[in-house]
Amino acid sequence: MSEPINSIIVEQIDALLFNETNLIANLSNASALLYSETKDVNWCGFYLFDSKKDELFLGPFQGNVACMHIKNGSGVCGTAFKENKVLRVENVHEFPGHIACDSASNSEIVLPLMMDNQLLGVLDIDSPILNRFSEDDEATLIKFRDALVKHIDSSVLSALN
Repeated sequence: MSEPINSIIVEQIDALLFNETNLIANLSNASALLYSETKDVNWCGFYLFDSKKDELFLGPFQGNVACMHIKNGSGVCGTAFKENKVLRVENVHEFPGHIACDSASNSEIVLPLMMDNQLLGVLDIDSPILNRFSEDDEATLIKFRDALVKHIDSSVLSALN
């Protein structure tokens, strides 16, 4: 079993992003923080929603190269976005319609990002370890995501859509 995600990352993201509201800067630092502080992960980053194309496009991330476009409702990321719910997948190879951007990934957790009642995209974390993410990890990542979103200027929503 992997080491749990340390809840100190919630305080760290809040301090790191203090007085910063730039979307790209904040998502870049958030993915770097998660990637460096989380054991047994091979990818950590964001997909942002393009409503004109009805797809998620690759945003700031850490890890191996990634899929650049994901149709809304496809794979783990697209499904989490479309259903607006956290998906914690023990074995991605058993997930219907899984998109294998990195064949080394075996488990995944995806959290939708919402601002002002509008979906912005998803936070996606992959691991080469089966069943890497626990319920406690999920709870910590929800707090992390909520802290992160507070540091994003809501005017970015009109720029994305």
